[in-house]
Amino acid sequence: MTRFVKLLRENRNYRYTWMGQVVSEIGDHFNNIAVFSLAVQTTHSGLVVSGVLLARAIPAVLAGPLAGVTLDRLNRKQVMIASDLIRAVVALLFIFTLTGQSTALLYGLSALLMLASPFFTSGRSSILPSIATDEELHTANSLTQTTQWTTLAVGAFLGGTSVMQFGYEKAFIGNSLSFVFSALCISRLFLPGRGFRPPKRSLNETDVVRPWHEYVEGLRYMKSVPLILGLAMVNVGWATGGGAAQILFTLFGEVVFNRGPYGLGLIWGCAGIGLLCGGGLAHTFGRRLKFAQYKHSIVICYIVHGGSYILFSLTPNFHVALILMALSRAGVGFSSVMNMAHLLRHVPDQFRGRVFATMETTTWSVMMISMLLAGVASQYWDPRIIGVIAGALSSTTAIYWGWADLTGRLPEPEREGVEPEEIEIHGEPTV
Repeated sequence: MTRFVKLLRENRNYRYTWMGQVVSEIGDHFNNIAVFSLAVQTTHSGLVVSGVLLARAIPAVLAGPLAGVTLDRLNRKQVMIASDLIRAVVALLFIFTLTGQSTALLYGLSALLMLASPFFTSGRSSILPSIATDEELHTANSLTQTTQWTTLAVGAFLGGTSVMQFGYEKAFIGNSLSFVFSALCISRLFLPGRGFRPPKRSLNETDVVRPWHEYVEGLRYMKSVPLILGLAMVNVGWATGGGAAQILFTLFGEVVFNRGPYGLGLIWGCAGIGLLCGGGLAHTFGRRLKFAQYKHSIVICYIVHGGSYILFSLTPNFHVALILMALSRAGVGFSSVMNMAHLLRHVPDQFRGRVFATMETTTWSVMMISMLLAGVASQYWDPRIIGVIAGALSSTTAIYWGWADLTGRLPEPEREGVEPEEIEIHGEPTV
């Protein structure tokens, strides 16, 4: 905790980034609880929840490659601000979904919201090594992710309660204002020299007109580094069951345990607490783990994650289910912080936008298929059965990663992610 406080006190750029993250992500979870609860209450169908999630996933997949190339070409700070302002407008338009029973507008606005999202989320990951020194990077990565999960817990708890007491409209207005606040915070960031522009590179006419060539270049880079490719496959393995889990959260809260928006908020909140605990453990012990030990820990994390989720799906007791949900997500939290730490240390600046956007795109692609199958299955099968299958699928990550490690396919690459000569001086901007 002392390292977190020191980082926020001394690093101006990171402090503003963190402030924007806290407010905007709490607003996001207000929106999530409101939208999913509204969809179920209006239609009483898990397939509609699947439709909303797919409406969010498909644009994220389509926008990912463009976001990656854009972030590796243009000023990342300006791209992030534009993403925030666009999402502020879209989030406010959700108010119009309350005027009728049609779900078409719910799908359309969900799609627009996620279309702009990769430009911000991948941008935030891309600038992190530039606003944190080599010594601060592990702490900055840990705080960024644990904050994400803290806001999940807080936002879900408050979102469920607020929707019950104040209605859906307030949740949508709050989400919109949170994006405006985030944009203001990002506007305060400052770096000397080239600032938040990626390293300059010569672009020929083909590159300008056909940015796909740049994206393919990023894919070739990822393929050439076994660890980076392995981490991408970790995301794929988790997403096979993780997509279904997004739908099951709503079904378990609203249908299986019959707890309404409050129960849905509790499930999401405990998931956030679990992620926070796992991330905290990774921050505490991550510096001490050698590379071989880090690889072993990933296997353990996904066995814990998948096994706990299976038990969550089977238990009849709501409070036991909440504990198991927290344990399941603790495994994900630990591995996520450790995996991101290695990405930040090993990915060169000129590839960061494309690498992080590709990670996000592949994850959403597999989650999209998982969501669709779970949504269709929910019309015929008990949600508990779907939950068992989802937990088992997520555990496949442990099998793949363990095999790659045992057969020597995951050597430690050279460290290229942090460039000390480009690290920010922590003082206030002089211009």
